[in-house]
Amino acid sequence: MQPIVTISGLRGVVGETFEVPAMRYIAAFLSYLSELKLRATNKIVVCCDGRPSGFQFSGAFCNLIREKGFEPIFFGVQPTPTAGFLTKFIHAAGGIQITASHNPSQYNGVKLFDCTGRVISGPIGKTVLERYKELTEQGDSTAYCLLPTASTPEPINEIVSPYEHLRAVCKTIRVGDVESKGYRVLLDSNNGSGSRLGRRLLESLGCEVVVLGDKLNGEFLHTPEPIAENLQQVGAEVVKNKCDIGFCQDPDADRLAIIDADGRYIGEEYTVPFCVEYALKKRHGNVVINCATSQMTEDICSQNGRICLRSAVGEANVVDLMISSKAVYGGEGNGGPIDPEVGYVRDSFVGMAQVLALMARENKSVVQLVKEIKPYSIVKTKLPFPTERLPELYEMVRERFPQARVETNDGLRLSWNGTWLLVRPSNTEPVIRAIAEAPDSAQAERLCALVKEITEKFE
Repeated sequence: MQPIVTISGLRGVVGETFEVPAMRYIAAFLSYLSELKLRATNKIVVCCDGRPSGFQFSGAFCNLIREKGFEPIFFGVQPTPTAGFLTKFIHAAGGIQITASHNPSQYNGVKLFDCTGRVISGPIGKTVLERYKELTEQGDSTAYCLLPTASTPEPINEIVSPYEHLRAVCKTIRVGDVESKGYRVLLDSNNGSGSRLGRRLLESLGCEVVVLGDKLNGEFLHTPEPIAENLQQVGAEVVKNKCDIGFCQDPDADRLAIIDADGRYIGEEYTVPFCVEYALKKRHGNVVINCATSQMTEDICSQNGRICLRSAVGEANVVDLMISSKAVYGGEGNGGPIDPEVGYVRDSFVGMAQVLALMARENKSVVQLVKEIKPYSIVKTKLPFPTERLPELYEMVRERFPQARVETNDGLRLSWNGTWLLVRPSNTEPVIRAIAEAPDSAQAERLCALVKEITEKFE
């Protein structure tokens, strides 16, 4: 098994495909940074998401950073959006988050930030990936001997507090509106990196807080991806504790799923529409989502007289288009709002604060807010298919829908009358993804079944 290495980051299995590839990947990033003529600092922010292996290897990564002429600033366990915020806040040359996001505990990975605190752009990511491949082909082993012996560094606390991130989040809402409601909130951090800052944020908004999984140790209480089948027990805890809402983070806290007061999984797709609905009452400009995100955000933009643009899938692609179009908000349908007033990183803390602020402003429960948004059903499937034959597949799918609007910035996306179908290669697995959204689930399922039927003709 090989590590998953893309322009967006690296993930591998600890003890098998993580250690050496991660060192090479970081070395490739530092090589890129060392050549920047405008680099005003040699500081590199380093954080991890709570998995024991993150602490285990942080010392080796910091040693490599020193060896390459930089100064590591290790903040210990921090959420990914906080790592990005800290990189920007202390004017570091770049940042490294050690995380495998929603992958199981045996995995770990690396996400990279540029000096602005955003996940590195596509062009930078391609440069890093090319240099990583060069190091791999050369069999480069510089500093890899440090991995078994490097001691874990002590987190640095005197430079800046991670709570500066939360202060920036609170500036985006009317805090008093939320405080006046005294919401009771369940926060499921699943022993990832989000519980400490999540509790602090919610308490600062006047909420009574019940936290599940507040150990910051990466020993997950349930399968870490915050999707419906993994959160049934969390829904029961929302009801048991008589909470107004439940918030569920992934291990590095850049994604947020929502559970209503009755324990029903509202999901990740509603997070960005709720945040956009709140933001657009006072902001004027475009909104950016990716091509696999629900139509709900597009509808809200239309209702508010705003333009909704769609990028290729991937946080870096969303941010690229946000910056180039001067968008006032963005996000991805996996529960990742991106508020440029806080930072160009998906951020569950932004999500929690702005969803609560929307509830308070409208004086409505999350159930009532859901009912006011036109519902859609998304169906997501994965299919084995040879990538070299994708152009043929795209053409056969297009022929089935001659009246559809066609977009090809990320695979093939067809859209018509509030319905869309996306066929694209996966960035993280050797499969293709067929994703469809329609006003009813049967129609969305038929669209994905059609793609499957067409792929079978290639066998």
